[in-house]
Amino acid sequence: MSSETENPLGPPPWLNAPPVEAYPYEDTHDLRQGPDLHPALLGLLPFIGLWRGRGQGGFPQPEDYNFAQEIRISHDGRPFLAYESRIWLLDDESAPIGMGDREVGFWRPVLNADGRPTDEMEATLTTQQGVIEIYEGEATGTRLEMATAGVGHTASGLAVTGGHRLFGIVEGALLYAHEMSANGEKLKPHLSARLIRVGG
Repeated sequence: MSSETENPLGPPPWLNAPPVEAYPYEDTHDLRQGPDLHPALLGLLPFIGLWRGRGQGGFPQPEDYNFAQEIRISHDGRPFLAYESRIWLLDDESAPIGMGDREVGFWRPVLNADGRPTDEMEATLTTQQGVIEIYEGEATGTRLEMATAGVGHTASGLAVTGGHRLFGIVEGALLYAHEMSANGEKLKPHLSARLIRVGG
C-alpha cells in the first residue's frame, strides 16, 4: 500500500518547516519585571516569588529527616500560577546529603460567572514518585488551605490516597504544613517548613 493511500492529504505542513525560535513568552516570579499580573491573581500575590529555607519531613518515611527546600511560584500573565518545589536532604550539620522530592503543578483561582475571582482555589500537583493530586481549597489574605479532591498514582508509584496543605505568609516568610495519607494510613504529618523570600 502506498503512502499516498495511507495519507490522502499528503504530508503534514509542519513536516519540513524550518525550526522555530526559543519560547517567546516570559514566566516570572518577580513582579517588578515580566508580564503584568492577571487581575484574577491579586488574591494570591503574596505567594508569588522564589522561596528557600529548611524544614522537617516524616511519614511515610520510618524516621523524621531534615531538609532544605526551594519553591518557585511564578506567572506568565494568565490566570494561574506555576508551582515548582525542589527538596534536598540535610545532615545534622546542614550539609546536603542527597536529593529529595520534586513537585510541579499549577494553582488556579476559581472564577465566578462574570469572570471575577472568588476565594476558592484549585491546584494540580505532580511528583516524581508517580503521584498526581487535585486540590480544592480557599485563599484568604496571606493564608491558603486546601485538601485533595482526587488522587492518582502510577502502578509503581507511592500509594497516596489523600492530602491536606496549609500555607501562610508569617512575618514575610512562607510557612507550610503538609499532611498525607498513604499506604493505607490516615492523614499524618508529612512535611513542614519555613522558607525565606530570596527572589521576587
